[in-house]
Amino acid sequence: MYQPPSLLEKWIQENNDLVNKCKQQESGRDAVSRDHSQTSLRWCSSEFHKLLKKIQGIPAHVDHAQLELAVVCNTCVCFTSQSQFLEAELLLKQTTERVLQMAGDDSSTSDPLVLWRTVLKSVGNTALHLHALYLLCLQWALWLAKCQLETIQEFREELSSLCETLCGGVGDGGRTNPKAKLSNSPLLVMDPKRLTELLQICTSIARGAERLNEGRSSEALSDLQASSALPAPRALMAYTDLLSGSCLTHMNRPQMALQCYRKALETDSRCVCALYQSMLIFRQLGNTPAEIQALRILHSTLMLPPATEPVLAGIHPLSPALLLSSQSLNSLLSVPSALSVLYSLALKCVLSGRVAEGVEHYLDLLGALHSEDQHAVHAEISALPRIPELYLEAGTALLMARRPADCMVLCNEVLSTTLELLPEKVVLEESEEKSGGGVEGEDKVTVLLWAAAAYLLQGHCHTLLKDWKQAVTHYTRCINLLVKVRLKNKDFQPQIPTADMNLKYGRDLCVLQTMKGLSLAGRGISFTQMDHLRQALRDLQLSLQAFSDCAGAGLWCGEVLWRLGRRHEAAACWEKTWSLTAQSSVEKLPMYLQDLQSGPLLDSAELRHRIKELDLT
Repeated sequence: MYQPPSLLEKWIQENNDLVNKCKQQESGRDAVSRDHSQTSLRWCSSEFHKLLKKIQGIPAHVDHAQLELAVVCNTCVCFTSQSQFLEAELLLKQTTERVLQMAGDDSSTSDPLVLWRTVLKSVGNTALHLHALYLLCLQWALWLAKCQLETIQEFREELSSLCETLCGGVGDGGRTNPKAKLSNSPLLVMDPKRLTELLQICTSIARGAERLNEGRSSEALSDLQASSALPAPRALMAYTDLLSGSCLTHMNRPQMALQCYRKALETDSRCVCALYQSMLIFRQLGNTPAEIQALRILHSTLMLPPATEPVLAGIHPLSPALLLSSQSLNSLLSVPSALSVLYSLALKCVLSGRVAEGVEHYLDLLGALHSEDQHAVHAEISALPRIPELYLEAGTALLMARRPADCMVLCNEVLSTTLELLPEKVVLEESEEKSGGGVEGEDKVTVLLWAAAAYLLQGHCHTLLKDWKQAVTHYTRCINLLVKVRLKNKDFQPQIPTADMNLKYGRDLCVLQTMKGLSLAGRGISFTQMDHLRQALRDLQLSLQAFSDCAGAGLWCGEVLWRLGRRHEAAACWEKTWSLTAQSSVEKLPMYLQDLQSGPLLDSAELRHRIKELDLT
C-alpha cells in the first residue's frame, strides 16, 4: 500500500524536530546538568519510540523504509546512551528481520552474525544499503559496550568494509539522502562517519587492553601503534600511548615506556593514569626524587575540580566512556585516590630522609581525614592504613623532625581510642593464625600493638627530652602490654613469643618481637643514663634476645659491660654487633618500628679505639 506523501512528510518533520531538540539539549549540557541530560534522553527515547510505532503500524514497504530505519537508528542511539542494551539489541533484531521481509528473504536464523550478513547481502545494491550500515554501526557499538570483542573479531571483514564506505566520503553528515531536499531528509542524531571513527579507535583500545591483560604484550603493542594513525579525540589518542607504555612496561623496557607515558600526558594533560604509571616506573628504577615529584604532581592533579568532559561534535551521546567499559581496560586505567597518593607521598618523603616534607604531608592527610566532607573521605579511606596506624606514622615523622611534643599529642589520641578496648590477655593458636580463621584474636593483637607502639614512641620522645624517668615509665607500659600475648599451637600450652616464631606465626608477631626489643633497648639505655647498670644490662640482653638485629641495644650492652668492668665481654659484644647484617623480614615492618636514634648515641670510632687499647694491655 502506497503511503500518501503528506503523511510521510509529516513523520519526517516529526523525526527532524525530535533530532533538533535532542541536539539542542546536548549542546547545552554541562557537568551540573547530568541528571537533566539523562531525563532529556529518556524523553527523546520515548518520543522516537512512539514515532516508530506509528511508522511500523502499516505493512513494511520500501517507500518509507528509509524513514523507518532512520528513526530506528535514533531510537537505538537513545537506548544505548542510557545503557539500555537489551532494548536496543531487540529493536535492531526486529528491524533486521523487517528489512529482510521487505527484500523477500528468509529471516528465520537465530545467529546474529548470519542475520547481519544476510541483510547486508540483500540490500547491497539498493537505496537501503547506507541505512543498513548505519544500523550495523549501532550493533558494533552494542558489541563494544558489552565487551563482545570476539564477536567483533568474527565480523571484522564486514566492519572493515563498513569503515571504507562510511569513512571514505560516502557518508552524508547525518542526512539519509544527500540528493534529497532539506525538508524531505530524515535527520540522524549522530553522524555515522564520526561514530565509525570513534568505534574504530575504541575497538583498538579495548582489544589492546584485552591482549595486554592476557600477557600478549607484543601483539597488543603492534595493534596500538597501528591505530595511532586513526582519527580520534585527544583523550583517546592519549589512551593508545598509555596502553603502549603499559605493553613496554610488561616487556621490561621501562625507558621506552616512560616516553609513551610522557607522550600521553602531552596529548592529554588530564590523563592522570600516565602520570601514575610513570611514578611506578620511577619506583621500579629506584629514582626516588623523580618518584616523589610524580607523586606530588599526581596529588595536585587529583585535587583539581573534575573537568567537564568535552562534547565531541557529532558523537555525543554515545561517549567513549560508554564504549570502553571492559574490566581489563578499567584495571589498567585505575588510579589511587588523592588521599592514597598523599599517604604514599608522605611515607616516601620520610623514608627517603625528606622528613620535613613528609611531616607536612602527614599533617595534611590527617587534616583531610577530619575535614567536613566526610562522605568523600569515607569513599577513599578504605585504601589507607587504619586511622591509629596513620597517627603512629605521623607521630614517628614528627619525632624524626625533633618535634616530641607534637608526637606525644598524636600518641595520646591513639591511646584514648584503644585503651578501653585492650584485652586482659591474648592467646593465638597456630592454626588460626596460619589459616586466617582467628580474626577476633588478630584484631585484639592489632589494637594491643597500636597502644604499645604509642607508648614506645612516647618513650622515645622522653628520651629525646632527656627525661629518663618518664622514658622508663613509658617503655615499661609498652612492655607490659606486649607480654599479654601468648601463643598456642595444637599440642602445647600457651608460651611467650620468641624470635624464631616470627615466620611461623606471621607479621603481627614479627612486629611484636621487634617492638619488644626496641622498648627493652630504650629502657635499658635510659637506665644507663640513670646509672642503674644492673637493670640496664638485664634489659639490653633481653632486647637482643627478642630482636637480635637491634644495633643500638648491642652497642649499649657493650657499654654497660665496659662500665661494669667486664671489658673483654664488652669488646666481644661490640664486635658481634658490627658483624651483624640486617635480615629482611617476610613483610615490611611499620615505619614506627624504625631505629629512630632518638636517644644518646655511641661513637663507634671511640669504641674501636677502646678495643685496640684493650688488646695492647
